[in-house]
Amino acid sequence: MTRRTFLHQGSSALAVAAAASYVPTTFAAEPKPKRVGLIGTGWYGKSDLFRLMQVAPVEVVSLCDVDKRLLADCADTVAKKNKSGKRPRLYTDYRQMLAEKDLDIVEIATPDHWHALPMIEACKSGADLYCQKPTGVDIVESQAMLAAARKYGRIVQIGTQRRSTPHLIEAKERFIDSGAIGKIISVDICCYWHMRSRDTLATAPDTAPPDHLDYERWVGPAPMMPYNKIVHPRGWRAYMQYGNGIVGDMCVHMLDMTRWMLGLGWPKSVTSWGGVLNDKQARADITDTQTATFDFDGFQVTWNHRTWGDMPDPDHPWAAIIHGEKGTLKASVFRYDFIPRDGGPTLHKDQVMELDKYPEDDVEKDLEKHVAPAIRGHMKNLLACIETREKPVADIEQGHISSASCILANLSLKLGRTLKWDPVKHQVVGDPEANALLARPYRAPYEHPTPQNV
Repeated sequence: MTRRTFLHQGSSALAVAAAASYVPTTFAAEPKPKRVGLIGTGWYGKSDLFRLMQVAPVEVVSLCDVDKRLLADCADTVAKKNKSGKRPRLYTDYRQMLAEKDLDIVEIATPDHWHALPMIEACKSGADLYCQKPTGVDIVESQAMLAAARKYGRIVQIGTQRRSTPHLIEAKERFIDSGAIGKIISVDICCYWHMRSRDTLATAPDTAPPDHLDYERWVGPAPMMPYNKIVHPRGWRAYMQYGNGIVGDMCVHMLDMTRWMLGLGWPKSVTSWGGVLNDKQARADITDTQTATFDFDGFQVTWNHRTWGDMPDPDHPWAAIIHGEKGTLKASVFRYDFIPRDGGPTLHKDQVMELDKYPEDDVEKDLEKHVAPAIRGHMKNLLACIETREKPVADIEQGHISSASCILANLSLKLGRTLKWDPVKHQVVGDPEANALLARPYRAPYEHPTPQNV
């Protein structure tokens, strides 16, 4: 056998052996788009949903709202944004939507008094969630939501999106995590925007609800009030029956941001005072003036809101002012400013808008463009945690702590005394009257959830 024949026959044998052992390469199919449902198709429901659609190839398959006009409007827009071009299924009862048990993600953007029941039902259905803040309209609701998320192993991101705001992440790393601010002494948090309806009985009389709104179902478990134009859409925040006032709406963001930046847990006690001190003619019953002090074992975080008069700092109308030994950090959704105590120049950064990357933000109706990047960041974090099953940055437990702390502030104002909180027993220490207010009565036939019955 010549060398050439040997090499030829050897190569042929190798080729035959290789062919016999060949397994065709298989390429993983593209993952199916996550199926998404939205409960509450109004202002922030659409804002949240459309940001999710910007960052992931999801398919919105279900929408639910008790307002048929809002529902149809959202469905029209979603059909254009869905890559499949399909119009989502429409529901006026969230229970029917969740009974399909075919949703990967459920977003909840209802009025505050409707957060708990659909959230708990969505956990039971096997979906992961994005739920707007606050977590509940009372503390036991909020506690039950946390219990449901843990019992059913669901990933739940709460819409306290300051934790995903690009310039605030930078501020935390640059001045707090680095130690540049020095020892932190105290924090002031505030909102000096109006945030309160000025309508009176004369300008907003009681009327029959519009035909497109199922008002009975809209009120749901909350106390029934006669319908007036303030209530819906969006004006419900003017009433404590459906929310938790400016503390529950705006303080929860700044308190949560402060807790995140400084690594704070539960406050040891909460004290609050204020009331309707200026605009007594308005139908709104939420406070127009309120101060609350959250005591974290001797470290004070103090909230102020006022819907009248001049702003103390027009550049920071809704903000956290963090006082350190080496400087002061003023942080808001719009900017941050670090003022060194050594007389050095103020270090300033504006919010990131991302309009170059997402030009559609510029024309979307009612979108808070300055908040859109934070919502996108929140959605990206949610999606990542759905894959890893890790807790998201605004996990339901963090949302519960911030929300419940704000509800305690309102209870302190109502009772006129400081409330000491036991986070293990989930009770106000030595105060049966306060503990009786941790769960407010539900309107029949709705049943109030508890951590034990979810």
